[in-house]
Amino acid sequence: MTPDAQPRTRNVLVADDEPHIGRIIQLKLEQGPYHVTLVPDGREALEHLRGAEPIDVVLLDIMMPYASGLEVLQELRELPHRRDTPVIILTAKGQESDRAQALELGATDFFTKPFSPKKLLARVDELF
Repeated sequence: MTPDAQPRTRNVLVADDEPHIGRIIQLKLEQGPYHVTLVPDGREALEHLRGAEPIDVVLLDIMMPYASGLEVLQELRELPHRRDTPVIILTAKGQESDRAQALELGATDFFTKPFSPKKLLARVDELF
């Protein structure tokens, strides 16, 4: 890459029903080469995932209205065009059973709230 070449903007879908957490994630990621789409629940996340828009990584809260993050993850893995999309689960529920279920469903990583936005950004950066 030449010194003045810009990294490609990556599209991130963030689904979290806590607006302040979603906004913190959005602000942190948009400091890097990321465009963030923020949705407040599982139903809207599924609408975006079923569509054709490019999504490079998905950040999902577990406890959300309409569809949990684990339900969204399960359906995402059944969508042919999203099957290999990296997914990071974010949750206030730190139970090992949630982590195990998320990883079994194909989550790439699992962060327990509260988490460091800086560490989350570093993990997203690692994916690329």
